Amino acid sequence: MRLLSCVGLSLLLVACDRNDSGPLPPEAESRVVVYTSRQSHLIEPLFERFTESTGIQVDYITDSEAPLIERLAAEGDRTQADVFMTVDAGNLWFATQREVLQPLDSSALAEAVPENLRDPDGHWFGLSIRARAIVYHPDRVDPEELSTYQALADEKWDDRLCLRTSRKVYNQSLVAMLIEHLGTEEAEQVVSGWVDNLAVPPFSSDTQMIQAVGAGRCDVGIANSYYLGRLQRDDEDYPVAIYWPNQETSGVHVNISGAGMTRHAPRPGNARKLIEWLASEAAQEEFASLNMEYPVLDGVELDPVVAAWGEFRHDPTNLAVAGERQSEAVRLMDRVGYR
Repeated sequence: MRLLSCVGLSLLLVACDRNDSGPLPPEAESRVVVYTSRQSHLIEPLFERFTESTGIQVDYITDSEAPLIERLAAEGDRTQADVFMTVDAGNLWFATQREVLQPLDSSALAEAVPENLRDPDGHWFGLSIRARAIVYHPDRVDPEELSTYQALADEKWDDRLCLRTSRKVYNQSLVAMLIEHLGTEEAEQVVSGWVDNLAVPPFSSDTQMIQAVGAGRCDVGIANSYYLGRLQRDDEDYPVAIYWPNQETSGVHVNISGAGMTRHAPRPGNARKLIEWLASEAAQEEFASLNMEYPVLDGVELDPVVAAWGEFRHDPTNLAVAGERQSEAVRLMDRVGYR
């Protein structure tokens, strides 16, 4: 498994131009190239296990999702990338709109990945679940006070709420789903109420926001659960607890990390093998332990910290909606001054 710099990969692209002289050399066929926005330490163990299992070498480069999508669009049929791997269905939806992914017809993936966690046309598949929960300080909030994302707009949370910036796709997707369930007018009232209730300006990361709750700068917030899991793994007495909202309505908003086969994958067979393997039980156990995410595959054992949070019902709406309504969500957040 090799992490390639952008310069190194550019040289590789020249050396391995598919349009030069026919088929790729045999040594190139025993590898798969991944463009990913995921951090190296979260994917290297998975790629290493895949290579051990199949003998297929994984080469990859990391960057933010937007530059990678535009790189794939610019490279076109000259690309050496076989797989695009990122977080949030909104990003995967956008990659589909940019026509840099192709449908993958896989019975293994259809069986492993729930329908709402994959593209209806097979362009991308969820590989881990990321639950966006309410977090709270147990000494300052009675969990009986909590109920839904919408209720955090109530006046009783005035000067008690912390949020991450609206510029992060996680919150854009959450608001997109609120629009889907509530309609634009009611969703705008909710987000406006959140802004009115902020104790401090939005944070650049979920971790900073959770730390603010723990320090008493605010009482409640909204975060991806694994950020709290990391803090609790290091300190089992960390003074922040988790609450699963909307259990009587739409369910907890979940999103994914996921992957799709690139439109011009030079090694489509290897791309299929990698994505299918990432949805297998062996890989799903890694997802559950490496980043304290939830597996998409039923029956996989959870990290003990994650298991202690208990079960919850999540929103069954197909996550393609998060992409379809994302620009609408961004405009809404801009209108109410959520920055």
